[in-house]
Amino acid sequence: MGDEAKREANVQQALTANPGPEPDLDQIYREHHRRVVQAAYRVTGNAQDAEDVLQTVFMRLVRREGGSPLSDSLGNYLHRAAINAALDIVRSKRSARTSALEGIEPTLAAAAEEAPDKVQDGSELKQQIRLALGKMSAKAAEIFALRYFEGYGNHEIAKMLGTSRSTVNVILHRTREKLRKEMSPYLGEMS
Repeated sequence: MGDEAKREANVQQALTANPGPEPDLDQIYREHHRRVVQAAYRVTGNAQDAEDVLQTVFMRLVRREGGSPLSDSLGNYLHRAAINAALDIVRSKRSARTSALEGIEPTLAAAAEEAPDKVQDGSELKQQIRLALGKMSAKAAEIFALRYFEGYGNHEIAKMLGTSRSTVNVILHRTREKLRKEMSPYLGEMS
């Protein structure tokens, strides 16, 4: 049984072992697992890490304190939990300082019209952005990921986070400025 199948089996076992009154955790998993994995993948850039996030998010849901009632906006909660768990992984990798050769994800095949050096630069840039985001506050990184990785508008993000649109605008502006400073040495090398 592969790692992915083991994770799936662990989550399914936990979901069926702890049946809650309602809503049914198995049904929640079926409805939301794809969205959780996709959000995590866009933040981490790694399929295995995204699967780890899926398992983490649903295990936390299963173990929630005293069977506390689930939020009306469960999809938004799970999505945010996925982004935060993915950011935790990015941060932990940044602080690890070393990585095994097996941990380096192969570059996906590019379109025929793209030059290999541009594909490599794009891949490296995405990785640098992920590492730089790992240095940001959790709220700033989450809002940035929701906006630029997930494609949500500022109004939608404000609604998801229970804050004002102007707060989201300010945080995004500050985060972009911090990223610009953090990335300037790297961007200077690519010119």
